[in-house]
Amino acid sequence: MEKIKAFFKKQWVKHLMVMIGISIVLLFLISLFIKLYARQGKEFVMPQFAVSDSTPGKTVEEAMAANDLDLEFVILDSVYTPGIKAGLILTQDPLAGTMVKKGRKVYVSVASASAADIIMPELTGLSVRQATSEIYACGLKVGNLTFVDDPFKNNVKEQKVKGRPIYAGQKVAPGTVIDLVVGNGDGSGGVPVPFLIGKTSEQAHRDIHSLSLNVGREHFNGVKDKASAVVYRQEPDYTGVNKHPFGTRIELWYIDASDADVQKMISDFRVDSSKIFDNPELPDPDDDEDNSDAIW
Repeated sequence: MEKIKAFFKKQWVKHLMVMIGISIVLLFLISLFIKLYARQGKEFVMPQFAVSDSTPGKTVEEAMAANDLDLEFVILDSVYTPGIKAGLILTQDPLAGTMVKKGRKVYVSVASASAADIIMPELTGLSVRQATSEIYACGLKVGNLTFVDDPFKNNVKEQKVKGRPIYAGQKVAPGTVIDLVVGNGDGSGGVPVPFLIGKTSEQAHRDIHSLSLNVGREHFNGVKDKASAVVYRQEPDYTGVNKHPFGTRIELWYIDASDADVQKMISDFRVDSSKIFDNPELPDPDDDEDNSDAIW
């Protein structure tokens, strides 16, 4: 016992004991600090802020005011989404339902008010088919095709927006309607109208324009969803034989896709032989009635 007491009375032993004691206290304090800083054991369920099938979504300001987790929102991207109100959160990370701690950073993308402008492509010199393909590929729409005297048949001479020339390199809004002025060569020739039964408005427009024809009046009587509605009648009818002048307008009638059996409509279609004519005298497309009610 005396030896033990004598041992602990030694100076270096006392210093060692003090150092061990200080180390224990420091380890305890560090552990406590880490626990408090990391909020161990205090996790919460991440709320749903983004637009979903079950929730209308919130703006970043609404999300900040609606939660008590002191979340920090970081906007990574702004995306134009048709039908979604500008400012609403489209995506969030972490996802809703994830366990998170207070003060967590939440990375979000939000809906922008409008889509980025599109750089107008150069269409002059292209065929109508090439120009049509280019227009739709850029997120624009084809409007009216006007044919003028020019030795180069089906060659695009001008590109216009609302009657005014639009030049390559200019910025235009997505969905802008581009009208084309096209050469008619010697004025002869024509093209059979495409088979449009069962196609949506967008598909029908593409097929019509790519053949240097125009979209005439469109009838959506009783249709609930114009975007998905399909053609059940067209005028002139499809025969696969009769040729019509470039620029001829195709009138279309639509029905809701939910009310149409497209495959049956196509399989039941029969060409009306009484409407097939031999060596027709092509009518002048400029004699067509005004198309001011057409829907582009």
